[in-house]
Amino acid sequence: MLSRLLALLIAALVLLPAQAARAAEVLQVRSGNLLQVGDHNRTYTVELACVALPAGGDQAAADWLRTALPRRTKVNLRPVGNSQGVLLARVQRLGGDPATADLGQGLVAAGLATAEPGC
Repeated sequence: MLSRLLALLIAALVLLPAQAARAAEVLQVRSGNLLQVGDHNRTYTVELACVALPAGGDQAAADWLRTALPRRTKVNLRPVGNSQGVLLARVQRLGGDPATADLGQGLVAAGLATAEPGC
């Protein structure tokens, strides 16, 4: 019993930091709802899912995202689909306040986007 507990503890200590090291990180904010994200050997173009930007609101949303997501910020991607080679995903900032971690919800809360119905 003690050996199983010790093995579990060692596995947790070894595996958890490795998973954190594999988190995706923001390489570039390309527009108000488009990010370039990398995970060591791959890069992805990611569109924020479940949000719609108003006409003419792209620059303000991009500025907000650049402030909220400096380069190399670790993020968690929760894919919801794809469109023409672009990953549609909910993007959560890691290591921050959980209440404001979802970037799409952050844009909506800042008044820079609207939530799409049914998401």
